[in-house]
Amino acid sequence: MRRAVVVFSGGQDSTTCLIQALQQYDEVHCVTFDYGQRHRQEIEVARELSRQLGARAHKVLDVTLLNDLAVSSLTRDNIPVPGYDAATSGLPSTFVPGRNILFLTLASVYAYQVEAEAVITGVCETDFSGYPDCRDEFVKALNHAIELGMARNIRFETPLMWLDKAETWALADYWQQLPLVRNQTLTCYNGIKGDGCGECAACHLRARGLQNYLDNRQPILEKMKAKTGLA
Repeated sequence: MRRAVVVFSGGQDSTTCLIQALQQYDEVHCVTFDYGQRHRQEIEVARELSRQLGARAHKVLDVTLLNDLAVSSLTRDNIPVPGYDAATSGLPSTFVPGRNILFLTLASVYAYQVEAEAVITGVCETDFSGYPDCRDEFVKALNHAIELGMARNIRFETPLMWLDKAETWALADYWQQLPLVRNQTLTCYNGIKGDGCGECAACHLRARGLQNYLDNRQPILEKMKAKTGLA
């Protein structure tokens, strides 16, 4: 039996990864992290989507210690979430230092427990916000360290790594779940489900990608399939 663990936030990217994993693995487990995030609605959204889509199990892990250590606009209510046009030098205020290091490590421990061969995460280097822990180089380095430290082959999969947002929408559409991803996921930094607040950087990236896909559906679908190897 092929098993996988999906790092699952209930957002567009991780939901698209879950949808695909359910087609490719016999058993899929979801792990969601409660780190005291500003948009806490994502935890309930993740619970509902994992149940609705048919994940084998869904764990919500308390990692609120990250909130004590990581100062970010996603962990502090007194730091405003930047709009999409906010100028920034260096990392944006929405970067949560150490988040993906912690999430992928704990997901790997869970994968070890349930004998899963893969940990799947929706990080992306093509359309990202400058976060260093979304880079392919980082994911490969941590994957190598995890395998060394656990003496177990646990493969990190990043299905969206080289897809832009329009192509990520195309992937959801390929699996016939575009309406679900559009209406039931939560990507907005201000915690509004579906199309979100329309003002934050996450909403702008998501909306721009969707419009691009809807305007150029077939060529983007074909480009996505070429990148992912899907028929």
